Amino acid sequence: MRKTPSTRIILFFLVVLVASPGLNLFGQTAETTQKIIGHWEGAIELPGMKLEVLVDFKLSAEKQLEGTVSIPIQKAKDLPLADIKLSGYEISFAIAGVPGNPVFQGKLNESGQKISGDFTQSGQTFPFNLNKAEDPGAKARKTLEGMEEVITKAMADLKVPGLTLAVVKDKEVILLKGYGFRDLENKLPMTTDTLLAIGSASKAFTTFALSRLVDEGKMVWDKPVQEYIPWFKLSDPLITLRITPRDLVTHRSGLPRHDLIWYNNYQASREELVRRLAYVQFSADLRERYQYNNLMFLTAGYLLEVLTDQTWEEAVRGLVFEPLQMKKSNFSVLDSQKDADFAQPYAYRNKKIEKIPFRNITNIGPAGSINSSVREMSNWVIVHLNGGKFGEKQILNPSTMEDLHLPYTPISQPSTTPYLSTMSYALGWFVDNYRGHQRVYHGGNIDGFSALVSMLPNDGYGFVVLTNRNGTGLPELLVRTITDSLFGLEPVDWIGEAARNQARAEELVEKATKKAQTRKIPGTKPAHQLEEYAGTYFHPGYGELKVSLKEKRLSFTYNHITTPLEHWHYETFNGLKAEDPTFETMKLTFETDSNGYVSQVSGPFEPMADPIVFKKKPDDRYYDPDYLKKFVGKFIDSLDQIISIDLKGNTLTMTVPGQPVYDLMPDLGDEFVLKQASSIRVKFIMNPKGEVTDFEIFQAGAVFDYKRYVESPEKQPEKK
Repeated sequence: MRKTPSTRIILFFLVVLVASPGLNLFGQTAETTQKIIGHWEGAIELPGMKLEVLVDFKLSAEKQLEGTVSIPIQKAKDLPLADIKLSGYEISFAIAGVPGNPVFQGKLNESGQKISGDFTQSGQTFPFNLNKAEDPGAKARKTLEGMEEVITKAMADLKVPGLTLAVVKDKEVILLKGYGFRDLENKLPMTTDTLLAIGSASKAFTTFALSRLVDEGKMVWDKPVQEYIPWFKLSDPLITLRITPRDLVTHRSGLPRHDLIWYNNYQASREELVRRLAYVQFSADLRERYQYNNLMFLTAGYLLEVLTDQTWEEAVRGLVFEPLQMKKSNFSVLDSQKDADFAQPYAYRNKKIEKIPFRNITNIGPAGSINSSVREMSNWVIVHLNGGKFGEKQILNPSTMEDLHLPYTPISQPSTTPYLSTMSYALGWFVDNYRGHQRVYHGGNIDGFSALVSMLPNDGYGFVVLTNRNGTGLPELLVRTITDSLFGLEPVDWIGEAARNQARAEELVEKATKKAQTRKIPGTKPAHQLEEYAGTYFHPGYGELKVSLKEKRLSFTYNHITTPLEHWHYETFNGLKAEDPTFETMKLTFETDSNGYVSQVSGPFEPMADPIVFKKKPDDRYYDPDYLKKFVGKFIDSLDQIISIDLKGNTLTMTVPGQPVYDLMPDLGDEFVLKQASSIRVKFIMNPKGEVTDFEIFQAGAVFDYKRYVESPEKQPEKK
């Protein structure tokens, strides 16, 4: 198909460029040169469209006129100019390294504020106009001069102790400042070097590091994960075969969050957490819909470990932190506290700001454990705004960087305001449009901290907002407010509206919490004595849940979080207030098996899946060979049939004359089941001294008694 001239000229600009050497300056007067130096904005008049161009001229150290051109719609930035010629008011310049010899040839008007002329490429000519404009960075600085008062009031209205802010324009940081306190009790101020947790904004660091491996040919986004991790397995075998690294980092795996598997879990390794995915329930098919999932990003981080033979931390430090000069940034709140300048974590509870404990989440690090300062996060924004280039070094190929920002998973969620389009998810980033401006962003929330990294790539703006209060919407609201100011848009009272809504929301939650008591059915009681509920319960994906009885009250511990329980109704118990509020109001329901034993407990650990069922484990002593020795011996029934109980390792065996040897597997109620015939149960009887005197076999609706067999002395072998 024959391309139109306008199509062809746009394609020419997309060619990868090679920087040209220093540019010569011919015959210009000093007065005209000074008029040319600066920032120019305008457009090439193509058929049916205007191609926006931005041109910057400056003098080099050798007093030569040089410049760059940017074409925002094509994400082409700072393309070097060549053959700059100035004669009187006549000026011409070319774009270096682009096919078709693109040349601007025009004339500066007498006021020195406008250049008009013709743009020629591949024998085609189009008119262009450029107007002298204020430097974008300087203009933005002026616009933001009154922002401190807005920020201070917003922090007071939305109950945020401290905040750090960076605003970036292209390669330049135009605002960098701390507000409020990093330590409220000791009145220590927030600074631009204060370390704060960035939470889920860490995800983009994982995808950036993997993208560097893509550039090196070590990974392909769309190959199955099993090609890199052969043992990788999910509960759906077809999804296991098809899922790719791109699926892992675009929230389209089909798995809901299942966050409580990793939350506060300090024992399971990353590999173990990935292996547990084989036992958790899907709620959609692969690529069917968007479902946010931290465990998939954990898997992506583990994949990075496999491919680099390093820890995720070592890989990210080498592939991202070091080239971006992020020297203070780290991967654990424990490391942050070793620094001289770190923020304390706070939450807004019971209508007041409260200091809360740090929560170390290094196990889920690839999804959210990075801590950084707003100064160092500015470098992170700069590399994204400049096509993977930081300083003079190309860290990531421009096409690879562009892929990171492309929408891959649409989010079926209507916008809450007409100023925002619907969202999609890219590779570690959300993407949408804010008031007509394309936006790439990601927030982060963990205990005591809220963060936002947001960029307008086509406009060259980036923002970082870090706070030391979790669950606050201030970062997003502040970025919207700043964006409105920078573009001269009709202001929206984002922050004031949020403050008014916060008061109403608090009242609504308080009423709803009180009304929850009406769900309790009165006049019921547990089916068992409280001690019968105590024990260790297990789920292959979620791990262990322990129920304890102390001072006539049950409590449960999961991932080191202990929560007291109250009887709610029937076999359901309710989580009460605790030092860690994670499981407050969590309802646990126990079940009884056909033998009358409390056999399992379930709870809504993942709202998008069925209740998670933890099965009760036999007492640990039944796996201890020293304890099992007491059961070894011979037992006889009333028909003089002798059964032998022996010990093999930590497993009891039962030998019945004329039958194969059976393994006795520990079960509930101090009983055993035959491994080879699970419907048959065995129970040992002990006297008050703990000595085994008898055992019973339950089989086919009958109970058979056996007494310990002691051979008479005359039948004993002679001692030698």
